[in-house]
Amino acid sequence: MDDIDAMFSDLLGEMDHLSQSLGSAADAPDVVPASQRKSTFSIGFTDLNESLNELEDHDLDALVADLGSNSTTKASSGTNNQSAQSAVTQEFVTALPPPSNNADSSRELNTHKPQTKADKIKLALEKLKEAKVRKLIVKVLMSDGSAKTLMVDERQTVREVLDKLFEKTHCDCSIDWSLCETNPELQIERGFEDHEYLVEPLSAWTRDSENKIYFVSRPQKYVIFKEPQLFYMWKKKKASLKGINEQAKQLLLKEHFEGSTVIVPDLEGTLYLKEDGKKVWKPRYFMLRASGIYYVPKGKTKSSSDLACFIHFEKVNIYTTNNYKQKYRAPTNFCFVLKHPCIQKESHYIKFLCCDDQHTLLLWTNSIRTAKYGAVLYKNYQAAVKTASSSQTLHLAAYKVVFPATNPSLNKPWVPSGGLRRSRDRCNEPQRPPLPRSPQVGEGEAERAPQTHLSPLGEAEEAALGCLLLKQDRSMRERAKKESSQINVFAATL
Repeated sequence: MDDIDAMFSDLLGEMDHLSQSLGSAADAPDVVPASQRKSTFSIGFTDLNESLNELEDHDLDALVADLGSNSTTKASSGTNNQSAQSAVTQEFVTALPPPSNNADSSRELNTHKPQTKADKIKLALEKLKEAKVRKLIVKVLMSDGSAKTLMVDERQTVREVLDKLFEKTHCDCSIDWSLCETNPELQIERGFEDHEYLVEPLSAWTRDSENKIYFVSRPQKYVIFKEPQLFYMWKKKKASLKGINEQAKQLLLKEHFEGSTVIVPDLEGTLYLKEDGKKVWKPRYFMLRASGIYYVPKGKTKSSSDLACFIHFEKVNIYTTNNYKQKYRAPTNFCFVLKHPCIQKESHYIKFLCCDDQHTLLLWTNSIRTAKYGAVLYKNYQAAVKTASSSQTLHLAAYKVVFPATNPSLNKPWVPSGGLRRSRDRCNEPQRPPLPRSPQVGEGEAERAPQTHLSPLGEAEEAALGCLLLKQDRSMRERAKKESSQINVFAATL
């Protein structure tokens, strides 16, 4: 009996030891050997040197300064760890050599600051490979064929990158502006969502990829929030949906997006599904639900018990296509694709669907985005509207400073009758002053001329009046120029 108890105790001890070893193995992170790691630092360039050369001087300086601060922080933290360990060890050991100070060595390296751009690029190359935070130098193409080079790290969202592009391009901060990726091999494109971290999807691109990033305006980006009746009342005729006012749209948004859960449009209808490995498209009846897309198998009814799951949205993104009628013999060119972001070439894991018209494609693509992202998509829209409104307010304030006397009804500068050009001419050739305008019905009080009777002026008085108006014109221009520069400085600080 004692032998059985001893054997049982030994067995329990071995099981406890095994469970502890398994727990420690599970907690240990997977370490990839340095020889197997392949780091990519640039997107849209042949190599890293080319991308660094395309960076503007202030962006390159910011990159070097940021990388230098990260390395200094890392070195100082290492020094603190060493000093803490030495303090604990001194309780048991009488003598211990002082730890090496890595921070001092890093400061010595930073004392010789690079002066030329080539030196800065060389320093940036060295620090990029040692950086703890991953950074990418991205080439963004514009609709006019030009390009902008940006430095993006893994902590920056698409919304932050868009704000940086607004500063570089000086365009309006409309909610329709988007960053889009294109895949020429699959002939697909997708607009990045504002909450996404840009480095993450770009890291899925292969080294030999011909993918590109575009900065374009996409009116369909937030159409589900601008025209919610098209998606939640899609069964009604389009003509009856045009008369819905703004108050009714806001009620729809509040009902479907501001509750405890987001209500997904209950889309359903016939779509064409491409068979795997073939250029054959067959019609299937699909239904959209919050968890994914379902279809009705052959010989089954549309009841929920007979529905079969087609795909879930957790690990796939939705892409629109280009000229699939020619590439895959699709029934129409209004197609969309569902695939994992890491799949960059043709695969049987890609799902191809085709719609009858542009409106049906718009309904499905935006409803799928709503089902996938839910309330996050609505928050993106609200943040974009806030950015656009603040930018518009800032521009309006700058306009009022530059042109203080404005016509409120026309919202453009008001120049008195006769104009400033005639005022300049008065210095050389005396002329009669312009007669006061009689007020018109509907005009603002600011532009109405006073009801006074002017007596004729002499030539000397007219000349003096013209010179005075010219001086006022010059002073107003200098003041407007000065205040405009102050506004630009203020906007740059924002």
